[in-house]
Amino acid sequence: MPFKAPLSDIQFLLEKIVGLDQLRATELFADADRDMTEAILSEAGKLCAEIIAPGNRAGDEHHSVLENGRVRAAPGFAEAYRAIAEGGWVCVSAPVEHGGMGLPVALQTAINDMMSSANLSLQLNPLLTQGQIEALAAHASDELKELYLPKLISGEWSGTMNLTESGAGSDVGALVSRAERNEDGTYAITGQKIFITWGDCDFVSNVCHLVLARLPDGKPGTKGISLFMVPRDLPDETGVPGVANSLKVVSVEHKLGIHGSPTCVMEFNGAKGWLVGEEHGGMAAMFTMMNNARLGVAAQGIGIAEAATQKAIEYARERKQGRVGGTGMIIEFPDVRRMLMTMKAETFAARAIALANAVAIDMGHATGDEEWTARAALLTPISKAHGTDIGHEVAQLGVQVHGGMGCIEETGAAQFARDVRVAQIYEGTNGIQAMDLVARKMMDGGAAAYALLDEVEAFAETARGTLPELAKPVFNAAENFREATEWLVEQEMQDRFAGCVAYLRAFARVLGAHYHLMAAMAEGGAGPRTKLARFFIKRILPEHESLIAQQRDGADGLYAMSVEELEAV
Repeated sequence: MPFKAPLSDIQFLLEKIVGLDQLRATELFADADRDMTEAILSEAGKLCAEIIAPGNRAGDEHHSVLENGRVRAAPGFAEAYRAIAEGGWVCVSAPVEHGGMGLPVALQTAINDMMSSANLSLQLNPLLTQGQIEALAAHASDELKELYLPKLISGEWSGTMNLTESGAGSDVGALVSRAERNEDGTYAITGQKIFITWGDCDFVSNVCHLVLARLPDGKPGTKGISLFMVPRDLPDETGVPGVANSLKVVSVEHKLGIHGSPTCVMEFNGAKGWLVGEEHGGMAAMFTMMNNARLGVAAQGIGIAEAATQKAIEYARERKQGRVGGTGMIIEFPDVRRMLMTMKAETFAARAIALANAVAIDMGHATGDEEWTARAALLTPISKAHGTDIGHEVAQLGVQVHGGMGCIEETGAAQFARDVRVAQIYEGTNGIQAMDLVARKMMDGGAAAYALLDEVEAFAETARGTLPELAKPVFNAAENFREATEWLVEQEMQDRFAGCVAYLRAFARVLGAHYHLMAAMAEGGAGPRTKLARFFIKRILPEHESLIAQQRDGADGLYAMSVEELEAV
């Protein structure tokens, strides 16, 4: 069975759960009516299922390769990308004034979800371009916007993000790449960057690199870093790529997964670049791109969870083993049912969190309301970390459902597990996301978290009359988590960090239960979504209690053993 875009699930979430109607009530998104959004999602789903997904296997078996200094994409990728670009799907949320559709980030997130299911390696290309578009729109000069944004939005050119160096991974401020001022107002960029996704490709006419580097008078650390646009080929006065810039792909990494996506080592040798934003203000501009990418990566994890679930259900319906349930198919086995229900319930919850995050971003843009902006910021690390954790866990369950055949590459189950693994690492590891949640996102004393919990509890109260057995545990879990948050904001940072991963996951459990309860109520308290909600609330939500216990244990236990004891025990 080929991939089928989960349109009914996405449309249900957008219309019934996360509040797309709120966006339509704003002037900015008034045109995004239900007919338009359904038509857009339907066409995107068709593109993913019929054109993008068929090339996924080829991308895994025939890696992107470096030949004569250029990266050659996997078979079929150029044709699929052309369909993405010609259909205007590179960035549907891009500014209208530069050729974009100006649609909500919520729709872009849903499309990224479906594209990731279809072919994660290829989807990484437009994802990075989307982030670059947002960074340029927010921080670049008018001249740079006029030259680069139309080309990026149309898909004629693609974009990358160049942060990481061999000695500066998560510690971006340790980078050594340098920039020198040229007499003509441009800059000469020198240095080497690693882990550059789609650092080059042969199906666009130019690749545009956003590069972090330090000027001679830049202070140590992140405050002294500047951001530069460094194109592969220098545009002439008419904007046509001409002379090659002084940069090259040194090598393409051999990776666990996402084989179709070239992960490049890039070398810049006095390459010409243009400043984006202010000198020494590069991290502020780059964070715009990174935050965009973090929600995009959440959608990647969810997309892989969806694809793995579809394949597992298909296999379980066809695999005959014994006589359980009278059919002999393993889908009748209790433990197989447990795994499939878990995959379905987890994917729904993670998707709901990510789409709610996207709606909060859109509402912040549309209204300027700081509460929406604070909510979007709070949900971003949760979406990224939990969405990719669930992608990994669901893909692993998919292998397990297949049994021994899950380890045979022909089934495709193993590819999902390999491809999604890196999503827990790139764009800020999930541990760093959790640290961000308990530190920077709690600088308000927990106000944004409490506001969200207020909504969870209020909805649970309204649901008590219809679904008391589900509403009560959701309300109680929200209260438990409120107390955990009250404890958290009183602690020293080391104790916060010691339990941050457990805290983030507990938060996601409460939010996931909330959205499942909303789905059950929207269905009238009877039907498949109610049954799935019951499974999540009864079997998965209780995990929040043990997570809170871990979170509140503090840091002492982590450091009780010396390094020597860790090695020797």
